[in-house]
Amino acid sequence: MAGQKKTNYMQIDLVQLLNALWRRAWAIVAAVLICGAAGFCYAYFLITPLYQASVLLYVNNSVSVSSFSISTSDLSAAQSLIDTYVVILKSRNVLETVIEKGELECSYGELRGMISAGSVDSTEVFEIFVTSDDPQEAQDIANTIAQVLPDKIDEIIQGSSSIIIDYAVLPSTKSSPSITRYTSYGILLGVVFSCAAIIVLELMDDLIHDEDYLLQTYQLPLLAAVPDLLDSSGGYYYYKKEGSKKSSSKKGGSDHG
Repeated sequence: MAGQKKTNYMQIDLVQLLNALWRRAWAIVAAVLICGAAGFCYAYFLITPLYQASVLLYVNNSVSVSSFSISTSDLSAAQSLIDTYVVILKSRNVLETVIEKGELECSYGELRGMISAGSVDSTEVFEIFVTSDDPQEAQDIANTIAQVLPDKIDEIIQGSSSIIIDYAVLPSTKSSPSITRYTSYGILLGVVFSCAAIIVLELMDDLIHDEDYLLQTYQLPLLAAVPDLLDSSGGYYYYKKEGSKKSSSKKGGSDHG
């Protein structure tokens, strides 16, 4: 009918796609090995390893310390102070004092980027992390902060203080990068991209490879098929190459004469 639009549908055979993936399993394995090795090499050779040292401090206020019992409101107040302490820790006044006391060769901005802090499991204890490519530098900066921060808190906030629980120790292992994680990312990317490429190539393939394709796609009767003359496994005539000459023979019989 005039004006009627024709809609073309693409039929996707999941079994056909699975067979295509199975036929090209070698490509998937190769992509996994290449991408996994690339992720390993990138993490091991190209990323500078970083080390992390930390100190633990306990937040309290003068009311809680002087009383014989600590109520839930006192603990909540102490936990709310942790955010304030973190802001004070990263202030220019505190960090410049840390640079001066620790005789550090870095700017305020660089030192600020090396420091992170937060509450430990939603308690009144908070932990300060210092990350550096030198483990000794990370330990020294963390311990210098532990010495400077309590006095600065006493000067700024009335009726509250912090107590050092643990000083930083020399980190023995690097905190980043994780070679296992980068290798896993490479393997995952290899699997995803190789499978996606195989599926796309299979869907875009419009060549007729066998009789089954015609029967399944167009549902037409098959009248005849042209045999593969180079295939010696069938019961047809085939050509056999001997040197530079070609000779024809029939499977299952011989010529006499």
